[in-house]
Amino acid sequence: MTEEIIIAGFGGQGVLSMGKILAYSGIMQEQEVSWMPSYGPEMRGGTANVTVILSDERVSSPVLHSYDTAIILNQQSLDKFEEAVKPGGLLLYDPNGITRHPERDDIRVFKIEAAAEAAKMSSTKTFNMIVLGAYLKINPVVDVENVIKGLKSSLPERHHHLIPANEQAIHRGMEIVKEARLAAS
Repeated sequence: MTEEIIIAGFGGQGVLSMGKILAYSGIMQEQEVSWMPSYGPEMRGGTANVTVILSDERVSSPVLHSYDTAIILNQQSLDKFEEAVKPGGLLLYDPNGITRHPERDDIRVFKIEAAAEAAKMSSTKTFNMIVLGAYLKINPVVDVENVIKGLKSSLPERHHHLIPANEQAIHRGMEIVKEARLAAS
C-alpha cells in the first residue's frame, strides 16, 4: 500500500501540522513516510501545502506530480491541484470560500464543512482535525489511536491540554463528512 497525499490551503489553517500528524501516525504504524512542506514567505494568509507519502515500501522520492488524495482548503488550491488527482483518486474539500466546486467525474469527491463545524464547536483551532477526521473516515490509512499519538509527538508539551478537543474534532469530522454530488453534465 502506498498513499500519496497533497494537503493544500492557506497558511494558518493547519495544513502543515495536519500533514505532520499524518506522517507521525504512519511512523507509529511502522510505515515508510515522507513529509515535504511548501509555503510562501507569508506565515498566515499565504498559500501552503504539504505532500505526505505513506507506504509499506521505501519511498523513492518525496516529489510528486499526481496524487491519490487531495485535501483542499481554498479555491487557489482547488484550481491548482484538482487535475493532479489520479483517476479513481479522492478529493476532499471544505466548501468555505470555494466559488467553483470540483468538476471531475473520474474521482471520488467528498465535502467536509469543517470551518462551519469548528465555529459551532467554538474551537476554530480544531478546524484541521475535523478535516483529518473526515479523511480518515473515507480512507483509514492510519489508525485514529496513532493519530492521537501523532498529536502528542507533534504538539509541544505545553499544548497537550488541547489533545482531548482535537480528538473530539477528529471524531466529529468522521461523523459529518459527505460525498459530494456532482451536477449532471
